[in-house]
Amino acid sequence: MHSTAFREQFTDVTDACALAQGIVDTVREPVLVLDKELRVVAASRSFYSAFKVSPEHTQGRHLYALGDGQWDIPKLRELLEKIIPQHGVMEGYEVEHEFPDLGHRRICLNARQVFYEHGAGATILLGMEDVTERHALEREKDGLLRQKDVLLDELQHRISNSLQIIASIILMKAKTVDSEETRAYLQDAHKRVMSVAAVQRQLHGTGASGPIEMVPYLSRLCETLATSMIGDTRPISLKVVGEGGSATSRQAESLGLIVTELVMNALKHAFPDDKIDCRISVAYEVHGTNWKLSVADNGVGKPDGVFAQSKTGLGTGIVKALAQQLGATVETVAGLVGTTVAITHATFATDAVHAA
Repeated sequence: MHSTAFREQFTDVTDACALAQGIVDTVREPVLVLDKELRVVAASRSFYSAFKVSPEHTQGRHLYALGDGQWDIPKLRELLEKIIPQHGVMEGYEVEHEFPDLGHRRICLNARQVFYEHGAGATILLGMEDVTERHALEREKDGLLRQKDVLLDELQHRISNSLQIIASIILMKAKTVDSEETRAYLQDAHKRVMSVAAVQRQLHGTGASGPIEMVPYLSRLCETLATSMIGDTRPISLKVVGEGGSATSRQAESLGLIVTELVMNALKHAFPDDKIDCRISVAYEVHGTNWKLSVADNGVGKPDGVFAQSKTGLGTGIVKALAQQLGATVETVAGLVGTTVAITHATFATDAVHAA
């Protein structure tokens, strides 16, 4: 309603006061109307109910005298005597106080100074919201989140130790068997267990509860793989390229396992000779919510029509299964020099074409 129409409808002072009181009583949160001397002109029904006071002990009395001085609060004085006169309005101003009948409460205050056209003294509208329970719930939530983080750290620590024990047992068994074929399988299983342990360590280091920044995560993972699988005896470089992009902990774990499998496969098949400049490159591209992961080497590639990285076998099956879980496709491209395996999110290529 426009101000002119409002004045025309409520020309009678009594009617205007009745409307004002009705508005105050309608508000769910406690509300006080104070004059310039901070005496109570009107109070909402919710104020009387929330603070257990009566109208006869409230209206016309000074705010600081209400309830035997329970509203004589230093921060409230600061709000009403300093902040409001200077700024005219204040929202979300919290005070804490021990009320005789209510106990310790945290009150969120909203205050506004109202001026009148014909010289009447200004009044202050003071709205209150009891946020004690909300803050208690927030503290409880924060405590539960901290407890969850502690339990998650303990679980990850136990998983890491268990994987190390399993890997050690497999390696010990590999040293005792007579069959070269069985020994090779056990050594391969040992590497895979160690790769899972490496992925878990990197996720734990980045804080697995939130989004994982993929390029730093893959870089740390590949540094671990280079140390454990390449060492100083083989002239092979392993690097990660890419910018931006994040994933959930579960997605990052699957992508880390894919990278580990493809790096292991490249180390096993791509460099049979003592080549000097051996390189494996891991790239992570992002387009909107879609992504593309690729692992490329400059190894033997496709000699005599045979892929350097096998299309069959346990490692290939693991990569395809993980890619399927991620809604991605697997493509292997091999030339005379080098092989590239790309894991592409199903809509990456389509979206990239549309964007262009």
